[in-house]
Amino acid sequence: DTRWMAPFGASLAIALLVGLVCAVVATIVGRALPLSRRPGTMLLIFILPLFVPGMSMGAALFIFIRSMLGLKLGFWSVFFGHFVWAFPFALLIILVLTTRFDHRLVEAGKDLGASSWQIFRDIEFPLLMPAIVSAGLFGFLLSFNEVLRTIFLRGTAETMPVWNWIMAASQQSQVPIIFALATIVLLITLPLLAGVFWLLFVRLDKS
Repeated sequence: DTRWMAPFGASLAIALLVGLVCAVVATIVGRALPLSRRPGTMLLIFILPLFVPGMSMGAALFIFIRSMLGLKLGFWSVFFGHFVWAFPFALLIILVLTTRFDHRLVEAGKDLGASSWQIFRDIEFPLLMPAIVSAGLFGFLLSFNEVLRTIFLRGTAETMPVWNWIMAASQQSQVPIIFALATIVLLITLPLLAGVFWLLFVRLDKS
């Protein structure tokens, strides 16, 4: 039975995209947030999705997209829901470094005539790289295993966690495949999770 391959590919593609976008957006916001006038208020707004249960968030996003915007659900809405869920975690990881970043290095770069891009490339990125990579990996992991929000936002699209859930709920004879796919998820998730912790607790301690 190869019906699992399409949902697996969809989950992998969405998770990769969510991880990449989370890393980029969290880096942009995380660099600007400590320098804003009200960082605490802004941070609270960004991390609000953490305090909303998954089913409630999925239902709210479904109502917003379908009833208020009148848009068709699909892989794009699954990506959006996963991003809303994963972004606060990615931002908090980035803030671990940006809140203790020595901005005198940036000022020194400006005094030497470096452009904003050169300052980011040569000064900020090497120092922030462990947090940026960790944010991307964490976004990937959260998206790859997400079920609750996906159920509301998938439309006719299907990801691997949802496919597993449907097979288990329908009591079809797919138990060996479900266990095999669960093993694949662990083989992907555990090394990435180990990489995140290594970057956060080893590389960050050395930076």
